[in-house]
Parts: sequence; C-alpha cells; structure tokens
Amino acid sequence: MYLNDIHIAYYVLATIIGLIVGQLVDWANKRLPEYKSVISKDIITEYKISFKPNYILMLLTAAIYVTLIYIFGIKETIIANLDLVKFLILTPMLLSVFVIDYKLQIIPNRLNLTIFEIGFVFAFLYGLSNVAITINMLLGMLAGGGIFLAITLLGGLFYGKEAMGFGDVKLMGALGLYFGLSNIIIITLVSFLIGAILSIVLLITKMKKSDEYIPFGPFIVIATFISMYVPFEQIKTILMQIFTLGMYKA
Repeated sequence: MYLNDIHIAYYVLATIIGLIVGQLVDWANKRLPEYKSVISKDIITEYKISFKPNYILMLLTAAIYVTLIYIFGIKETIIANLDLVKFLILTPMLLSVFVIDYKLQIIPNRLNLTIFEIGFVFAFLYGLSNVAITINMLLGMLAGGGIFLAITLLGGLFYGKEAMGFGDVKLMGALGLYFGLSNIIIITLVSFLIGAILSIVLLITKMKKSDEYIPFGPFIVIATFISMYVPFEQIKTILMQIFTLGMYKA
C-alpha cells in the first residue's frame, strides 16, 4: 500500500521513531536547563524511576515526522534526501527550544551549539554536490545572526535593555545553515509577524502584562516550521500582500 508514492511502512516507522524521539525531547528539556548531559547513564537509572510519558510531545513529533515524509518523499540517494533528513534531525531541537524558552525564557547554549554543529555538517554534505548551496547556507547563517544581533544592539542603545536575547541571535545564526539566505529572511519576517499578533493577543487577554517579558524563541520555532512546510514563493506572496495591504500582485 502506497501513499503519495511512499510505502505505508515508512509512515509506520516514522510514527514509531517520532514517538520515541518526542519522549527523548521531554528528557532533554529537563536536562539542558540544568547544564546536564542528555546522553548519559541517567537516562536508564534516574529517568526510568520517574518516567512519565509526555503524550503531547510524542504525538506532535510523530505527526511532524509523518508529514515531512509525505511532503519530501523518499529519494534514491542520500544527497537527494538531505532536505528530509536535516528537518527530521532539526525537529526535536526546535521543540526543545520552544518548550524551554517558553517556560524558562532561555535557550541553552548547548542546544544552540548542537544546532550549529549539525548545520555545519549538512552545509558540508550539500557542498559535495553543489558548492553554491553551501555558500548560500553560510550566507544564511551570517544574515540570520546578523539581523537579530543588530536588533539586540540597537535595542540596548535606544532603550537601555536588550530587545532580543542573545540566545535568539545564536538560534537564528544556526538556523541560517539549514535554510539559506532567502529562507532565513522569510523566517525572520514571519517570526516578527507572529510575535506581534500573539503578543497583542496575550496582552488583550491579560495572559501577559505590558511590562512582562515575552520569549521570542517560540515565535522563531513556529516560523521555522511554517518555512519547512510552505514553499518559499507562497510565503513571500502572502507576506507581500500583508505588508503592502493587499496592493501587491504576483
């Protein structure tokens, strides 16, 4: 049985792996803020004793894995599957960023560094077939980190406080290695748009006070997932429609 020319067995396997990875994300979310190693013997001793399934993370990760396979498909060569593989690996790290930053208003350096390290590996692998892709990914890293660094420094200059955490700066630089120059700019715009809308909603509903810090990491994560699923040109057209108040015509 096939779905979108992909054997159903791949979807079953993706679901099983997603459930396992989702639970590991829950473990990582407890360890990373405490500066503890995620991969250690504690996962067998300590975690086994206090094990509680996190069904939300498990089901969400499984759903993301299945839909990514549906969208990108399974190609014949490793290089052809790089887009799928990098997003499958990036997904649990993004979910950790969302949960940890939402709860604690921090993005652990170890988490950002891991995203960076894996991103450089993929940049190298893409370069084996097309150096231009690697160059584009490096430019994406510079642009993603540079834009957010500029915002942070300007916020400190004009308002006397950080407009953006340095964890967000590092995260955007790392994500640039996965998405390249054009897409990281799109992610930047979408994250600010989502941040503005949700911040207004949170303030109106009084879930947050006007002087209360609202973490930006979750907005970046949502924008990143949107960029995974929605084609660049489609997002670009929607953004142009929004920012030109409907005057833009593709």
